Amino acid sequence: MEKTYAGWKESGLKSKQTEYTQATPLLADDGTLLAKGWARHNVFEYDRDKVKKVMRRKEWDFYQLSDGKFMAQISFANISLGGYASAVLVDLKNGKTVATAMGAFLGGKDKYILPPKGDVPNKVDFTVGGAQFKIDTEENTRTIYFKKGGIECGFTMDILPGHENITTVLPFKDYPDRYFMTTKQNSMPCEGTFKYEGGCYEFSKEDTFCVLDWGRVDTPYNLVWYWGNGSAYVNDAEGNRHIVGFEITWGIGDESNATETCIFYDGKAHKFGAVDVAEFPKPDKYMQPWRFVSEDGRFDLTMTPFFDHHSDLNILVMRMHSHQVHGLWNGTVTLDDGTKIEIKDMYAFCEYVENRW
Repeated sequence: MEKTYAGWKESGLKSKQTEYTQATPLLADDGTLLAKGWARHNVFEYDRDKVKKVMRRKEWDFYQLSDGKFMAQISFANISLGGYASAVLVDLKNGKTVATAMGAFLGGKDKYILPPKGDVPNKVDFTVGGAQFKIDTEENTRTIYFKKGGIECGFTMDILPGHENITTVLPFKDYPDRYFMTTKQNSMPCEGTFKYEGGCYEFSKEDTFCVLDWGRVDTPYNLVWYWGNGSAYVNDAEGNRHIVGFEITWGIGDESNATETCIFYDGKAHKFGAVDVAEFPKPDKYMQPWRFVSEDGRFDLTMTPFFDHHSDLNILVMRMHSHQVHGLWNGTVTLDDGTKIEIKDMYAFCEYVENRW
């Protein structure tokens, strides 16, 4: 698949950021998309029964947590044709997958239904293919549990008081009933253990953060995107510790109403404009430095990679091809009030993905 979108430098995009602050229906009764924009909390009312292209409907709760040395991914996905619960532990420094487990099911149209919002109290408790997957989200904490065979992991994360996220709804031109709605909730200190046959790795809140990638989408067949995310403790000039994070996603759908770009400072969202990478990494530049600059200059960071977590699942008409590149980030980010924060050797990642699904 060829590159279909390169960002604001090539497209000339000057983004408009349409913010929603009140409860808003996502879909009309005929399945037409009603909302196009972003919010600091998920205010979009999602009724899965209004989706007309049911077999294009995909729903997932995906958690990725890391201390910069090891990474765990815990997820549950329902893609209508079927779905899965999975857990993966990756050794980032040595570039290898340590443990992985998955339980799958066929036919997800009317079963294993995930909550309609991910950033409010909710519970998930499913067992599929021998895999147990549990999520318990409360106002200020969230717990995750997964078990299958010799793999068992449990994590607890803090949700800061008044914690904001970025929820975006992106349409697709010429497809009035298609959309890509995600919530990215990061800057969550996290702790827990990942047990596997032959070992156990423990994560501490002192250096571990979790990001929730919550998705409810109905998309065209081909998708290309960039997704970058990270969180870290940063001291200010007085030596006070703060949590600084960011979310950058681009290349998916029509971004004329909003971009999925946000800086988080102690859990508060600071919206900025479209982001692009200075040099397209495909096909052989994934392990070279990635320079990111936003159209408004508020996001100016360079990632020096140390590991490309490359995966390529190719099954008949479906392909999920990803280069999730992990590295150290340096540069500056600017808050809404003009405060510029220097970032030094912050661990974070950015991926480039081409999917047919």
